Amino acid sequence: MRAMESKQNRMPLIDALKAIASQIIVLHHLMLYGPLAAGAALVFPDFAALLVDYGRMAVQVFLVIGGFLAARGLSPQGESLRTNPLPLIARRYLRLAIPFVIAISIAVVASALADQWMDDDAIPARATVSQWLAHAGLLHGVLGAESLSAGVWYVAIDFQLYALMALLLWIGRRRLVAPLLVCAVALSALFWFNRLPEWSNWALYFFGSYGLGAAVWWTSEKRQLRLWTGLITTVTIAALVVDFRLRIGLALAIALLLGFSRRSALLYRWPQSALLDYLGRISYGVFLIHFPVLLLVNAAFVQTGSDSTLVAVFGVLIAWTASVVAGTAFHRWVEGPQASRQINHALLWLGSQVLLTTFAGGRAVRRALRRLIVGRV
Repeated sequence: MRAMESKQNRMPLIDALKAIASQIIVLHHLMLYGPLAAGAALVFPDFAALLVDYGRMAVQVFLVIGGFLAARGLSPQGESLRTNPLPLIARRYLRLAIPFVIAISIAVVASALADQWMDDDAIPARATVSQWLAHAGLLHGVLGAESLSAGVWYVAIDFQLYALMALLLWIGRRRLVAPLLVCAVALSALFWFNRLPEWSNWALYFFGSYGLGAAVWWTSEKRQLRLWTGLITTVTIAALVVDFRLRIGLALAIALLLGFSRRSALLYRWPQSALLDYLGRISYGVFLIHFPVLLLVNAAFVQTGSDSTLVAVFGVLIAWTASVVAGTAFHRWVEGPQASRQINHALLWLGSQVLLTTFAGGRAVRRALRRLIVGRV
């Protein structure tokens, strides 16, 4: 199995799950915000209600996949993390925050434009500098800052989850202690923290789903797969008996799917779909940019002056298509691996120039002060 994994780094099943989940989240927001959503709901009331009520649960797919891939990258054999976790956490922050900040800036501009053309509760209030900085630091949820775009709480939570996972694996310095520590924190989340809404801005609230993903990565290679799978399932069902949460049931289903598909190698060879593979790769870009697109398409609909429900449905389809197109462009020019490297290099160069200028300016100021003190000026 390890030989197969070394040869096949792609995981089509994960790409497919990300593709489907990201599109459900986009549709959830399209049916939740703006006059287009209200018009489309009149034509397809049951479908719209389904997306509004349950569409947000698609985030569980990303939480479980996040834990699965974090275990794969940080502790593939259940070993502890020997290296300093801070550089890993810093790289994760840059990977998430740079495209996020750019997308948030675009959302601020789109909100200002949409505010000129329509009056709707979906438009965020005018952004402040402190609000933008809270988002840039991925602290907007913790600090209680009003969101500048839809669903952006997830970016901050994703960063917190990865950082917590890395720290737990680093704290557990022995082979078995590290995964046991991760699983113990996941259990505390399943039985306690995930039941308390006041924790929803912190990683512990979501670490149950994240930990399920990590657990199935570690156990899917074990000889006693049925035993470990049964244990994971039993513990999760016990948590559901204590307090039933459909989102946790979905997380368990996704985790089991990943675990069995890895063991059977299905993870690396199915489905063979170019469309799902592509939509999976651009899913983060689509997620980041779809809300500004949603606002602008809604504003354009209001400007037409039409009250036709069929036009509203057509507008939703346009917004959905435009979100994918904009996400494609965002992935290519901002969020994708190559674009991300270029942006990082540009930021490093800019930072070095600022430091050099600051240092040179500081020396000039010190020389001027010395001349002034000794009376040469």
